[in-house]
Amino acid sequence: MKQNEQVIAAFETRVRQMILRFQELKKENEELYAMLEKSEQDIKVLEAKLGQAESNYNSLKMARMIEITDGDLQGAKERLSKLIRDVSKCIAILSDGK
Repeated sequence: MKQNEQVIAAFETRVRQMILRFQELKKENEELYAMLEKSEQDIKVLEAKLGQAESNYNSLKMARMIEITDGDLQGAKERLSKLIRDVSKCIAILSDGK
């Protein structure tokens, strides 16, 4: 009978250890699920920000294209002509210096 009591006591000890380990794992699992949920929320926020940034970029790009086509085309041509003249002057100066 003494041996049976020792076996039962050892079994009870193992069961208690398993219950404690189960509770630890359950708590760890809950923490991991909370971290996962927070990460998913962060991803949604970042995706929303990215979508807004892409929308802003596309709007800015469209506004810039409209700005050029609405009348700044003549100004752009004049600036380009001035840049070409400046480059030509620089080439001439460099040629004269040789």
